[in-house]
Amino acid sequence: MAVKLIMNAILSKYLSRALLFFLLAATCHASSGSDWPDWRGPARDGHSAETGLPTRWSKKGENLAWKAPYGGRSTPIVMGGRVFLFNTAGEGETMQERVMCLNADTGKLLWERRLNVYESDVPPRRIAWSSPAGDPSTGNIYVFGACNELTALSNDGKVLWSRALTDEFGAWTTHGGRTTSPIIEGNLVIVGTIIEGWGDTALRRHRFFAFDKRTGECVWTSAPGGRPYDTVYPTPIAATINGTRMIIVGGADGAVYAMKAQTGEPVWSYAITKRGINNCVVIQGNTVFASHSEENLDTSEMGLLAAIDATGKGTLGKDHVKWTVTGVRGGYSSPIVDGDRLYQVDDSANLFAFDVGTGKELWKQTLGTLQRASPVLADGKIYVGTENGKFFILKPGATGCQILDEDELEPVEKVELKTEAGDEAITSNEQVLASVAVSRGRVYLVTTKAVYCIGKKTPSPALAAVNETIENAPAAGAPVTHVQVVPADLVIKPGETAKFKVRLFDDHGRFIREDASAAWSLDGLKGAAQNNQFIPDAGAGAQAGMVKATVGGVVGVSRVRVIPPLPMNETFDGIPVDGVPKHWISTGGKYSVREVEGNKLLVKNPNPPAFKRARSFFSPADWSDYTTQADFRAVEKRRQMGDAGVVAQRYELAILGSSQKIELRSWQIEEKRTVSKPFAWKADTWYRLKIQVENLPDGKVRARGKAWLAAEPEPAEWTLERIDPLGNHHGSAGIFADAPNEVFIDNIKVTPNK
Repeated sequence: MAVKLIMNAILSKYLSRALLFFLLAATCHASSGSDWPDWRGPARDGHSAETGLPTRWSKKGENLAWKAPYGGRSTPIVMGGRVFLFNTAGEGETMQERVMCLNADTGKLLWERRLNVYESDVPPRRIAWSSPAGDPSTGNIYVFGACNELTALSNDGKVLWSRALTDEFGAWTTHGGRTTSPIIEGNLVIVGTIIEGWGDTALRRHRFFAFDKRTGECVWTSAPGGRPYDTVYPTPIAATINGTRMIIVGGADGAVYAMKAQTGEPVWSYAITKRGINNCVVIQGNTVFASHSEENLDTSEMGLLAAIDATGKGTLGKDHVKWTVTGVRGGYSSPIVDGDRLYQVDDSANLFAFDVGTGKELWKQTLGTLQRASPVLADGKIYVGTENGKFFILKPGATGCQILDEDELEPVEKVELKTEAGDEAITSNEQVLASVAVSRGRVYLVTTKAVYCIGKKTPSPALAAVNETIENAPAAGAPVTHVQVVPADLVIKPGETAKFKVRLFDDHGRFIREDASAAWSLDGLKGAAQNNQFIPDAGAGAQAGMVKATVGGVVGVSRVRVIPPLPMNETFDGIPVDGVPKHWISTGGKYSVREVEGNKLLVKNPNPPAFKRARSFFSPADWSDYTTQADFRAVEKRRQMGDAGVVAQRYELAILGSSQKIELRSWQIEEKRTVSKPFAWKADTWYRLKIQVENLPDGKVRARGKAWLAAEPEPAEWTLERIDPLGNHHGSAGIFADAPNEVFIDNIKVTPNK
C-alpha cells in the first residue's frame, strides 16, 4: 500500500517511517532453520545445517520416505512443511508450466497452479527451467516462467500479482530457454533477463528488476553490463561487504557484477569470459568465487575458476583477483565452499576440490560425463546427481573423496544424441538436472521423472531459526547519494494521476527516509508534476519520458509511458524521420521511420541475424478483446523475403515470405498452437493483416486472422481461426518481423471488438 506523505510532517513521522522500512528490510531470511526457501538453500550457498542425514538409499525403499510421480528440471524448495516445485503439465496445445505444492511428510499433492506459455521461442522440453523462490515471512511463492512472466502466489496457490516482462519491458526470447530463478531480498523480489525496452533501455542489455514482493510494483531496474553475448540464467547471491548490502551475479556479457541490493546501483564489475555466465558465484568473507566454461579473455584455454576481492569499486583489474585456475570448465554447476576447500563440478561431471586460499587443485573425483546440477553440502556429505542419471552421496576430505552411495535411477534405453536443431542429448533415462533441497533430516531430489524424499519417514525436529539481521541503518547524518522514485517504471493513461514515493539512500545503499519535499521536473513528457504526483496532459496523446525528483542536488527518475485507451491509429506522420514512436517497446535500433514517395513509413531495418527478429509492443499488457490491423510490404533480395505480422492479446498472425504461408499462433515452436495455410505473398506489394482475439464465456479464447491485398476490399471470411482451450485473456498489441531484408509497415489500427 502506498505511503501517504504530508509536506509539513514533523521529524518524528519521518523517523517512524524510516524505522518501519528498516525493520521490514532487516528481517531474517528464514522462519525456521530447516526451511530451504531458495534453490541454493537458506544462505544461497549450497549449505545445510541439518545433521543425521542418510549415507545411502535405494529406489526400492531403503531410506526412501516417499516418491511422487512429478518430474522436472529445476530444484524444489521446502518451506513450512511443504515442498514447492516448478515443472510442466499437459501435452501439445494443453501444455503449461505448473507450480506444485506437496506435503513434505507424505508427498501428497496439496495444490497446483498452471501458467500459460506465450510469445516464446522456448521448446516444450525447456520450459519451467527456473526454481521457485519462497518468502518465509509471508509464505508466498514466486516463479519466473519461460515467457518471462514473474508470478507471485500465496501459500495456498492463489495468484497475488504478476508482471509480464515481455509485454511490459521487452524481454527477449530465444530457443535456449535459459530462465533465471528469482530471489527474495528484504521487501524485494529480484529477477534478471535480456531486455530491449524503450528510450534509454532500447538497446539489448542484461537487466535486473526489483519488484515489491507484496504488490509487484517496480522498485528499481539496473543494467550494469554491456551488450549480451548469450541468454543466461545465473541467480544473484546477496552479501554485505564493508557495510554495503550487495547482490552479486554473473552477466550475459561475460562479467561478474555487484549491485547495491536496495537500489540496483552498480558497485563493481570484473570480466572473466567472452560469453555469458550461467552459474552462480559463492562467497566466503570478502571473496567471491566465480567460474565459467567458455572462452577466456587472455588465454586459449576454455574455462576459469577465479577468486575475486569483493571490496573494490568500479571496473576491477587483476589486482583484485587473488588467484585463477584456467582449464576448469565449470559453466553450469555452481561451486560450494567447505572451510578451506572449494568444490566445483565441471561440465563433464568431474568433482574437483581446490584450496580456497591458493586455488591449488587438491583432488578430482569422476562422477559421469554430463553435468547440470549443483552440489549441496550437508552433514559433512555432498549430495549431487548427474545428467547421466546417477545420484551420489559423497564424503569429501582433505586428500580425496569417498563414494558412500551411488544409484542409477533408471537405465538408458534409448539415446538420441542430437536433435535436428542441434540441442543437447535427449534420453529416455531418468536424468538429474536439479540440485537437492534439504529440510528436517531429509533430502528432496527432483529428477526428470519423479520427486524422491530421501531419509526417515518421520521428520527430524526443526532447527532453530537463523536470524540473519541485515544492517541497513545509515550512519548519523549520512548524506543522500541516491534518490529512488517508486514506481520506477509504469504505464498510465492521459489525465490519470500517478503517485510516487521518494526514498533516500546513503552511499552504502542504506535507506535514510522517505521524502515529501522533492523538486519535480519532466523530461520528454507533457503534464504537471508536483507533490509526489504526475498528471499527464490529457490532450497530449501517447508519450514517454521521465519524471524526475531532486533532493539536495541528487536526482532520481521514474520512467513513464502514457498510452491512450482504445482505439489506436498510427500512420507515423507525427514521428520524425529516423525516429520511432517513443512509447514502443523493442523498437529502437531495429526500426526507423522513413519517408518514401511522400509518405512516412515504419521500416524494419536489415539488421544482423541476432537482431533481425523483433516482436514490438505499443500498448499496456492488460488490453483484451480487441483487433489489431496493419499494412506490410516486403523487399526480396537473393530470393529471400522476411516474415511479418500483427499481435493481439498474446496471439500472432504472420505471413511468411520464404515459405509462402500464413500462420496464426500463440507459442510458435509448439506446433499444436499454430494453424496455417498456403499464402502467396509477393515482394514489393502491400498486404493488410488483421487479427481479432475474443474472450469466450467458457474461458476459452477465439483468435482469427485474415490477410489480403491492401488495394482490394476486405474479404468477409476469416482466413484462419483457432479456439484456444487454455486462453490468454489479456496482452499487449504489437507487430512482428523476422526479416533479413527491409519490411515496410503502415496504417496500424487497434480497435475494440464490436
